[in-house]
Amino acid sequence: MNQTVIPIHPAPSQAPAQPPSPQATPTGAMLRTMGLVSTICGLIIVGAYQSTLGAVAANKKIALERAVFKVIPAAKTIAEFVALPGGEVKEKVGAGETAAGALTFYAAYDGSGQLAGIAAEGGAKGYADTVRIMYGYSPTCACIVGLGVVSMRETPGIGDKIITDKAFLANFVSLDAKLNGELKALANEIKTVKHGAKTNAWQIDAISGATITSRAVGKAINESAQSLLPRLVPNLDKLKKS
Repeated sequence: MNQTVIPIHPAPSQAPAQPPSPQATPTGAMLRTMGLVSTICGLIIVGAYQSTLGAVAANKKIALERAVFKVIPAAKTIAEFVALPGGEVKEKVGAGETAAGALTFYAAYDGSGQLAGIAAEGGAKGYADTVRIMYGYSPTCACIVGLGVVSMRETPGIGDKIITDKAFLANFVSLDAKLNGELKALANEIKTVKHGAKTNAWQIDAISGATITSRAVGKAINESAQSLLPRLVPNLDKLKKS
């Protein structure tokens, strides 16, 4: 009896199972989103800074010029100068870097082109932060003849009296800033004294209740004048217009 033989074919080979692809997690999506947002914000900040840089510089220049005109009321025009460590004084041209140790000041001229005075900045620690001031110097009397504030964050109604208190501002009508015989330093240190205790022309009578801010003004003027005037005074002829 014949038997039918049914061939048995091997089962087709199967490809090895592939591991499932990793699924995006909420944390990963959040990190990518945060990265994108940070990049966009950074670009916006840089763009805003670059676009406003010119306006900020212009406003700063205007504020500085106003401060100079305030402390030298007779001024009609001003010119920026630098006093170098070696004693040389020269006009600053352009916005180039200032040499190390150089001191910037401003020569103010009246309507006829005559030197009306010198304006310079100074700064010292006040009650809340650094008090930056502009003061006027008259070569004629060798004295400080005006005071203005460039920046400060003193307590409103107390520390800011340095720009409103008439008695305090009277200190700067003719504050002695003469040099000693060697022209190396001030003959007398400019110093703020307790309210009502002023006895000398180089002292500043403090504002009652705002002594710390008043002292900051005195220190700022003294430190600036001690450094600048010994370089400036011997070179006053260089500031005169021909």
